Amino acid sequence: MIQTDLIIIGAGPVGLFTVFEAGLLKLRCHLVDILPQPGGQLTEIYPKKPIYDIPGLPSILAKDLTANLIKQIQPFRPTFSLGERAEKLERTDTGDWRVTTSEGTLVQGKVVVLAAGLGSFEPRKPPIPALARYENKGVDYFIKDPEKYRDKDILIAGGGDSALDWTLDLVDVARTVWLVHRRSEFRGAPDSIEKVMRLVEMGQVHLLTNAQVIDVHGDQERLRQVVISSEEMGQFTQNVDHFIPLFGLTPKLGPLEHWGLETSKEGVQVSFPHYETNVPGIFAVGDINTYEGKLKLILCGFHEATLMVQRAFHYVHPDQKLSFKYTTVMGEQGLLKKAESL
Repeated sequence: MIQTDLIIIGAGPVGLFTVFEAGLLKLRCHLVDILPQPGGQLTEIYPKKPIYDIPGLPSILAKDLTANLIKQIQPFRPTFSLGERAEKLERTDTGDWRVTTSEGTLVQGKVVVLAAGLGSFEPRKPPIPALARYENKGVDYFIKDPEKYRDKDILIAGGGDSALDWTLDLVDVARTVWLVHRRSEFRGAPDSIEKVMRLVEMGQVHLLTNAQVIDVHGDQERLRQVVISSEEMGQFTQNVDHFIPLFGLTPKLGPLEHWGLETSKEGVQVSFPHYETNVPGIFAVGDINTYEGKLKLILCGFHEATLMVQRAFHYVHPDQKLSFKYTTVMGEQGLLKKAESL
């Protein structure tokens, strides 16, 4: 049995940062994640993708952000159950929470924090019958290593931030880049749209709007062609090495759906300002939660975790008064003392 203060479900960026904020309040943390390593989507889906919206860091690779977060929490000595899914949640006779993982690990604590991102997720796939035949043989739903596309002909489908960002990131890597979107307007950040349009004007990106890939062809080894239906150009076949449909992810909460939590299609409903669910003592931070004005950004998840631990403290130490100090006032030695007291 693993004893802790906070049981954190999810070891993505928000889950990792929760450890830091909890550590400042001398709260112990144990993290459970179905992935074999910390980092969540940053590690599993786009480790080499630049991230631009972390304060003070104009640009940082996803894998480097993960490494920095892990380094930041090392003084607080969190423990992990990686490669394990949180399967069962129950109340003990003492009022604590007990989580049982898919591997039979038992973790007991005063507070449960859901930081599972999109939960168990899978990509939204276009309805193309032959698509599955070429998955990992030219059809990719995630981009882990941009070098895979070095000097290749690629076609990206989608109109959101992922499609736009990867178009910008791969234009100097691939031999040719096609961007196909089924609508005329994009859903991504205005700055990204402007940059992509500039590349289109320069002839570096081939853009088709009001168009979609309707079929794929190849041989026994891999994908060779896609069939595109376009309002402007009709139906035609295009030779490509890689077809990358980026239509987002379908979130699945998995066992969390049976924990008595109030949920909607957007995620787990939480209250403001401490991001507590309808079940007292269970909180949700990051992409997994939803509330009025919610933005699914890493930096928003960091903010949520910071406020959440203030409330979680009172579940762990109901008789103690919380004394919060700025980290700049505490200094490095103060942080180390906090960590040593855990």
